[in-house]
Amino acid sequence: MSTNGPTQTIGLTTISRTVAALAVGVVHTLERTMVGDGRTRTARGNAWEAVCADRARAAQRRELERLVAELVAARAAAGVAVRERRDAREAQPVS
Repeated sequence: MSTNGPTQTIGLTTISRTVAALAVGVVHTLERTMVGDGRTRTARGNAWEAVCADRARAAQRRELERLVAELVAARAAAGVAVRERRDAREAQPVS
């Protein structure tokens, strides 16, 4: 009893996938060798770095908003002082 199934041919996509898989394996092995097992990049590590970057950007945004609020308050205070001086001058009789 002979089972002659369809012959598989190796196509361009099969070769590309094989080469890509081998390249990923080589890069992964090289990374583990160069930086050590404890320092290899992982999805969890990448996610944590993204969370830290988001927090840093939020802190910078809050600091900028605080500085802008201080600037607006200082300008408002300066405007009030200018108006008070002008009102005081207008209230004095000119001789």
